[in-house]
Amino acid sequence: MIELRPFAKLGGADHGWLRAKHHFSFANYHDPARLGWGRLLVWNDDSIAPGTGFPAHPHRDMEIITYVRKGAITHEDNLGNKGRTEAGDVQIMSAGTGIRHSEYNLEPDAAEIFQIWIVPEQEGEAPRWGARPFPKGERAGRFVALASGYAQDGEALPLRAPARVLGATLKAGESVVYALGRERLAYLVPAAGEVEIDGVAVAARDGAAVKDVETLTIRALQDSELVLVDIAS
Repeated sequence: MIELRPFAKLGGADHGWLRAKHHFSFANYHDPARLGWGRLLVWNDDSIAPGTGFPAHPHRDMEIITYVRKGAITHEDNLGNKGRTEAGDVQIMSAGTGIRHSEYNLEPDAAEIFQIWIVPEQEGEAPRWGARPFPKGERAGRFVALASGYAQDGEALPLRAPARVLGATLKAGESVVYALGRERLAYLVPAAGEVEIDGVAVAARDGAAVKDVETLTIRALQDSELVLVDIAS
């Protein structure tokens, strides 16, 4: 089953400095039919105005992955971590027993990000933060693990959940096959472009919720940049 969730129909909020769309229930947006997808609890599509951002605030027992679509975001936390993550790159914060952090757009233009929250396998772990670049050329025509709870995924940022966050870039007309497995769930969002998944067209920033599918065949209708979460059901 592939359920299309068009960007235009997502819930959201406009705070002036922050324009947000929510693929799942979040903050003041509540949809009882969209409370998450397995351990995937949040997928927010945020646009943050220049010189603004999220002031210091706490999190606990959550894996929070930030994929930067445009611009850059600057992170700082009470553990002493500070870093700037720019377009195409990824940061992950394992909140564990508790962490307090801020996220600001210190750039001259708006920053556009996907913020993805995944429930960890165990609570009460030590908090941590990390980031790394993922050149788009290295994921041309194939999925590359950006964050993963599986040791075999090598250079992916470590994730404390039975899940993978993957990225791929496809040229128009190219296809990629992804072996998901019927026992797992997936959620795919094109950061840019448009693709067709087993006959279902998914435009930029639409969501596609997938279950009971052994293998996904994804064909690019336009040059596309994809983010996929593969997660235990």
